[in-house]
Amino acid sequence: MVGIKEDHLLDATGLYCPEPVMMLHSKVREIEIGEVLLVLATDPSTQRDIPKFCTFLGHELVEQINENGKQKFSYYIRKGA
Repeated sequence: MVGIKEDHLLDATGLYCPEPVMMLHSKVREIEIGEVLLVLATDPSTQRDIPKFCTFLGHELVEQINENGKQKFSYYIRKGA
């Protein structure tokens, strides 16, 4: 991976829009400002939805990874204020 240490994990693999983002919204409420959440997903729409979620709500998308063109996506998100 990228060497980023996550504080929390959200596994949304096997779920499709809008479930991953709905789960992300709930999980972000549970964590502290500055903590890093790793989101795992298999839905290609998360490549669009999660960056927009972060931008709109003021969270930092630290890293976005697509594993060698496979349908496995990882997102490291740092909670904003």
